[in-house]
Amino acid sequence: MTARLPAAERMTGEGTVPDWAAVRDGLTQAKSFWLATVRPDGLPHLRPLLCAWLDDALHVCSNPSARKAKNVDGGSAAAIGTSCPRFDVVVEGPAERVTDVAALRRIADAFRDKYSWPVVERDGALDAEYAAPTAGAPPFAAYTVTPVTAFVFPTAEGLAPTRWRFG
Repeated sequence: MTARLPAAERMTGEGTVPDWAAVRDGLTQAKSFWLATVRPDGLPHLRPLLCAWLDDALHVCSNPSARKAKNVDGGSAAAIGTSCPRFDVVVEGPAERVTDVAALRRIADAFRDKYSWPVVERDGALDAEYAAPTAGAPPFAAYTVTPVTAFVFPTAEGLAPTRWRFG
């Protein structure tokens, strides 16, 4: 799959706009993520979770009965944040449940490779011998968050706060 190259714009201040490849690498390598969704009553909902960058999108999983899964299944968009060595990243976009078996297998492979978590595709969901600390009990619904906007907030000198818009 060809990587989508977003358009970058400096938000404020001085510094260099980070290269999108560096941000993408940060998303690929980061281990801890936070997912923000919106509850049906309009209140925010924020939870830590495992996340994998694959095919130009972020992928997460959850027990379908968990609040974060219910929010996404109810139409909530998502924001996912993480910290990288030189910057923090926030990715915003629609979240959609993944049901395609081949896609679920690729997501399971990504979680196994990244976290050494023995998750597999089984019966149209993700399953594992034990639960991830943030996913609840198996089986797990998988979700793809496709970036519409991404932000970098520098934590090191020389970088500029940057917004990327995906076309």
